[in-house]
Amino acid sequence: MERPRRRYIRKPGTRRYRKLFIIAAEGLKTEPQYFAIFNNQERSIQVKCLTDKKGASPPQVLDRMKRFLRDNGLLKSDEAWLVTDKDQWTDEQLAQLHAWSLKSPNYGFCLSNPKFEFWLLLHFEDGAGVSSSDSCDKRLNVHIPDYNKGIDARKISETMIRDAIARAKARDIPPCTDWPRNLGSTVYRLVESILNT
Repeated sequence: MERPRRRYIRKPGTRRYRKLFIIAAEGLKTEPQYFAIFNNQERSIQVKCLTDKKGASPPQVLDRMKRFLRDNGLLKSDEAWLVTDKDQWTDEQLAQLHAWSLKSPNYGFCLSNPKFEFWLLLHFEDGAGVSSSDSCDKRLNVHIPDYNKGIDARKISETMIRDAIARAKARDIPPCTDWPRNLGSTVYRLVESILNT
């Protein structure tokens, strides 16, 4: 008697990116919009921003990342980054994030002083003379008229991103070991890691 043929059904799979970047960011709008620039078909990476309307203090950013890692894990090839502003946060609060970033080679911490908008400004100019959050916003509005915590990713080219990296590196001499105490941004470290993947 002939045995009935077994029917093989291929289960639909999900494509696993070569590398996943998890970013716990302080901002709800600007940071996710900016990092979404790197999610495209040309790179086999995925950038995922974790945000939460309930809080944006450094300890809350860190808790958000810890919860995500506890629930989802992280492959050795993936990276987890904390992205914050200096703003009014204390050195003690920022030191918690820096200490966490030292626990694994695929963890990172980057900070913009005075705020993330300074990193955006570096895409257009070197930011010389910026002395406060307000002056940073005014300078950014020269390049992005009517800027209001949102960016059009189509207006930021890879050349502009590479220029921002070079400008940020020029300010970070010698490279800080934790976070910039003066005007500057170490977001370039995360962006370089994304671009070099």
